[in-house]
Amino acid sequence: MEAASPETVGSGRPEPVLLTEPADGVPPVVDTPAALEAAAKALAAGTGPVAVDTERASGYRYSQRAYLVQLRREGSGTALVDPIALKGALDPLIPALADTEWVLHAASQDLPCLAELDLHPSKLFDTELAGRLAGFDRVSLGALVERMLGYQLEKGHSAADWSRRPLPEDWLVYAALDVELLVALRDEMHDELQRQGKLDWAFEEFEAVRTAAPAPPRAEPWRRTSGIHKVRSPRQLAAVRALWQARDEFARERDIAPGRVLPDSSIVLAAQSNPKSESDLVAMPVFGGRQQRRRASMWLQALRSARRLGNDELPAASTPNDGPPPTNRWADRDPAAAARLTAARAALNAIAEEHSLPVENLLLPDLVRRTCWTPPEDLSVESVTELLRDKGAREWQIALTAEALAEALHATPTQNS
Repeated sequence: MEAASPETVGSGRPEPVLLTEPADGVPPVVDTPAALEAAAKALAAGTGPVAVDTERASGYRYSQRAYLVQLRREGSGTALVDPIALKGALDPLIPALADTEWVLHAASQDLPCLAELDLHPSKLFDTELAGRLAGFDRVSLGALVERMLGYQLEKGHSAADWSRRPLPEDWLVYAALDVELLVALRDEMHDELQRQGKLDWAFEEFEAVRTAAPAPPRAEPWRRTSGIHKVRSPRQLAAVRALWQARDEFARERDIAPGRVLPDSSIVLAAQSNPKSESDLVAMPVFGGRQQRRRASMWLQALRSARRLGNDELPAASTPNDGPPPTNRWADRDPAAAARLTAARAALNAIAEEHSLPVENLLLPDLVRRTCWTPPEDLSVESVTELLRDKGAREWQIALTAEALAEALHATPTQNS
């Protein structure tokens, strides 16, 4: 689709064209093996990149599976594929999409659930990441479509319960529109990055996203309970852990988002209050509700298990950390490291500003912190280059930052005081 030709409004800015429905209408949902075979055949016969998107039900379901997969390609139109109705068997799409470039927006959010369906891109273009590399302040799909193509997308249903069946018609309109303009946006972003001399950088970044390994599971995920900072004692932390684990098991078995089983705030409150009986528990906010009353014995059992633990079984007050301490403590704990970090941040901020890049896309902040806290023995540019490459920095990042970072690692407290 070509860029729109919007009218000019009084401010002199063009008025974006509101896009309310797909140009070819909303296709029927692909929910049978025969329909999937037909959709795969159409996609294979199309030309050019394939726009890809998924819809999940993160706020409603425990799993991060795709409840709808949207695909669009020039010459084949849009396909809305229901992987639930198809029991996750989307095999006909694998050869149909082989050797094609996939265009996604914020690809790292969609690739894991696509991988669960055995769908893996051989080449990737991420329009959100392209927007970041181009130095744009706003990189949502709607913002980029409006800026680059002159269209305005209606506010959608991204936070809806996509596990619902049948899917409402207006949800399907939204889902189809999410891929309607992706390839056109890809072409505009490609040209913009080429104009800025950043296209090769972008391809390196896209490949890094495409080939990234799955994130390892967190060692102690219960410590991410919102409000846990209010919990002070190891015994109360044990109660948070027990309640979190009971909730997680219940939510996983029933595929319900944990926050819908029991809010984090209620876990923290129960850990602090330590109710001994069902009457004490249900007298607390949330726990008195009809659903929670039915689960009261489960929560009490979790609390009792935490009370029975020996002192040597209680969790540590804080998470074991193999990285550097919070940076606000560096000046006291290691003034030399603080000086290195100050110099490195100043140098990287200057490079990022020069190239109109977010500094976090120039070099990962965690990598910078770790390097400044524990620098290599050899502070040469060659040594820093090797370190950055070993830690996964891309070649374009290394070319821009290695020399400046090596110089910053020579900084001393007296030089930066």
